[in-house]
Amino acid sequence: MATVPESEVLERVESGLLIGGRWRAAADGGTFQVEDPATGRTLRTVADATPADALAALDAADAAQTGWAGVPPRRRGEILRRAHDLLIARRDEFALLITLEMGKSLVESRAEVDYGAQYLRWFGEEAVRIDGSWKVSEDGSARVLVMRQPVGPCLLITPWNAPLAMPARKIGPAVAAGCTMIVKPAAQTPLTTAALASLLAEAGLPDGVLNVVPTTQAGAITELLLRDGRLRKLSFTGSTPVGRLLLSQAADTVLRTSMELGGNAPFIVCRDADIDAAVEGAMTAKLRNVGEACIAANRFYVDATVAEEFSVKLVARMATISVGPGTDPDAVLGPMIDERQRRRVADLVDETVAAGALVRAGGELPDGPGYFYPPTVLTDIPKDARITREEIFGPIAAVNTFTTEEEALQEANRTEFGLVAYLFTRDLDRALRMSERIESGMVGLNRGYVSDPSAPFGGVKQSGVGREGGNSGIAEYLEEKYVAINVSSR
Repeated sequence: MATVPESEVLERVESGLLIGGRWRAAADGGTFQVEDPATGRTLRTVADATPADALAALDAADAAQTGWAGVPPRRRGEILRRAHDLLIARRDEFALLITLEMGKSLVESRAEVDYGAQYLRWFGEEAVRIDGSWKVSEDGSARVLVMRQPVGPCLLITPWNAPLAMPARKIGPAVAAGCTMIVKPAAQTPLTTAALASLLAEAGLPDGVLNVVPTTQAGAITELLLRDGRLRKLSFTGSTPVGRLLLSQAADTVLRTSMELGGNAPFIVCRDADIDAAVEGAMTAKLRNVGEACIAANRFYVDATVAEEFSVKLVARMATISVGPGTDPDAVLGPMIDERQRRRVADLVDETVAAGALVRAGGELPDGPGYFYPPTVLTDIPKDARITREEIFGPIAAVNTFTTEEEALQEANRTEFGLVAYLFTRDLDRALRMSERIESGMVGLNRGYVSDPSAPFGGVKQSGVGREGGNSGIAEYLEEKYVAINVSSR
């Protein structure tokens, strides 16, 4: 359990908007409530940013941009490293805050703190590795100088399912590159972002570099900012429909964009797979973050010769999962984020069962309080069921079968999404062959987890554009400038 009392953790969190280094109320005094999904109780009341507040935040970011871009890379990196160290020192405090507003277990929340901190450390090290190039032009009459410079003020829109890791994954490279930013956290989970912003200020981040505007008026605020020519980049993590809308709005000012959108991850188990390892991988890929993750396994495709063995073992493992408030040390699976999301998942299960699927575990909506749903396994899924086409975002494993490798690949790729895929096989040739043909930005080979600060995270098709993390992560926040230098022929 956390060493800091819950009441003290909540009292420490700022409840206003962070604009130009000052925490303040919304322009119209508006507020909204943040609730605990395990109980429905109100945790804090926070300021509800208006369009006027959003413009004030952009004013602050724009005013700070030139000075911040001129700060030496080493100093920017040291700020991120100090923030990393402070975050690790306060792991339990941040973990409790994540659990209270998002719902995941404390064990998972502590892992998220460590994961988010790794992005601060990684990009702190990348800050001093921003390079360029120098070469002789083709005809020898000039020298070609290429420099990399910060793109400018950024709008970072983060989701509720990883309220620390997602802001850290965007703030880290923006700080390292020399960009100022406005962060709009999800309305369900603004408290962790506020706490992270305070920590970064403590680590030495100058006023105006990071501005935070929680709001229930997301559409009005983001459109206003995207159409303002001072904003130069958008980074968004969220659903594909919202991503499409934002891309269309960003087109008017030709913004740089990086979009991490929805997923519909296939989880393929070949006949030669280590079934026990596949089951453990499935537990991680399906139940991590209560199943509310873009990289969660969504469609299970298991070779027909081993499908029953896999299903029986998966059901047995699901039966060991205790469900309860994330603050309960015995709970493995916490609540879903809200009643709307829980009802959507329950309706999806009911619809699939009505169409002929079998419930092998779970599948029943529990009584309140809290937005809980049990880990569920369905088999005999109708081929064109909606559950195979849409992102589930819940603890539901829908198990399908296949008979040939070609069939597995066709089913895996039969979607407009392409974020991640999971593949279990002990045949090296098959592993490489299928990994090359799977249409996704990432593949988990014989493992149910792909997130890594040192790797490029992102998708293809309608799962997004751009990459976060790895050596390419900072490039999303940099522009290349070419200088042609005349050289005398003498």
